Amino acid sequence: MISSFEKDKLKTQIYSTRREMGFAAAREAAEVICALQKYKAEVNIIFAAAPSQNEFLEALCAGKDINWQGINAFHMDEYVGLPDDAPQRFGNFLKERIFGKLPFRTVNYLDGNQQPELECLRYTALLKKHPIDLVLMGIGENGHIAFNDPHVARFDDSEWVKVVDLDEICRMQQVNDGCFATIDQVPTHALTLTVPALMSGRFLFCMVPAKSKAWAVYHTIHDPVSEAIPATCLRKHISAVLYLDADSASMLSI
Repeated sequence: MISSFEKDKLKTQIYSTRREMGFAAAREAAEVICALQKYKAEVNIIFAAAPSQNEFLEALCAGKDINWQGINAFHMDEYVGLPDDAPQRFGNFLKERIFGKLPFRTVNYLDGNQQPELECLRYTALLKKHPIDLVLMGIGENGHIAFNDPHVARFDDSEWVKVVDLDEICRMQQVNDGCFATIDQVPTHALTLTVPALMSGRFLFCMVPAKSKAWAVYHTIHDPVSEAIPATCLRKHISAVLYLDADSASMLSI
């Protein structure tokens, strides 16, 4: 670890490389999961789907101490309208990297090809039935968490899952990440867990590598807590940790 600090309630840890960052975050997440499993028969976890999570997911899969048969898995967002077999679908991303590799108790997919409002209600009911223990997440280039872009993020949202339109920065990030060839191929709408749903998690682990995230990291740390930078809400969570590499921390004074 290069350094660590706190801003409000948010703990931040900075590592030399994204691999070191991902493996450190996975080790600490596994420790929390194992501690919870000592007294809980089921642990409920929300996973993010993005290239920024690759090293973290790789290391988490390799861990030997977690009882995966005691974990209910969820994911935090999904495009509306992509074919079921599209590799860009977040459910497919997670199935390839973790959901299909380990013997989870349940895997609960958010389906962007169902009637959107009904799917939001179905998934909300699942989340309410399984109070979330861990949220494993990232931050977008525009400061979003899940698909809560600044123009749709509501810290006091009455919904837990909703349909949103994606702003241009968010859609362009999907091109920058290599998920789509052009912005015209990126869907314009998605289903997302809202800010209150994500913040309901007992423990938040937020992995944010790469130079492309440096602007979002800087403003998450230094801006007022507001929906203009949705990730600033992490500074109000009692058990949130932000994991950075040297690139994503490059605009910070450390």
